[in-house]
Amino acid sequence: MRWLPYALASAVASALTAILAKLGVEGLPSTLATAIRTVVVVVFAWGMAVALGEQRTLSSVPARSWTFLLLSGIGTGTAWLAYFRALQLGPASRVAPIDKLSLPLTILLAALWLGESISWKTVLGVTLMTVGALLTLG
Repeated sequence: MRWLPYALASAVASALTAILAKLGVEGLPSTLATAIRTVVVVVFAWGMAVALGEQRTLSSVPARSWTFLLLSGIGTGTAWLAYFRALQLGPASRVAPIDKLSLPLTILLAALWLGESISWKTVLGVTLMTVGALLTLG
């Protein structure tokens, strides 16, 4: 499970992101806040790609990858715009758990589109997480 440390790092970074974004969006239009954040992400990601020498393979990216990465970018942009607006309007302690309802949707789509298997333990765990997220609404 070489992926697990990266997934845990992502969870920690996402938690910090929610709090920092909530503080950063105060007094700003949420779309402008998202645009500022996006510039930082672009500079950071390209800086990492260049530092690792990965930009050299840019010309060999297949058209299929371009298509799905562009669509993923549109999805990310939409998610970020909605997330920042939600953070502007509501408490981070309620917005973040609802945002994580992407988990059951991701697992369902992974099963349908990618053919990934879903165990009863996964179904149970995701069901409990979903109920927990929904309980934060009340």
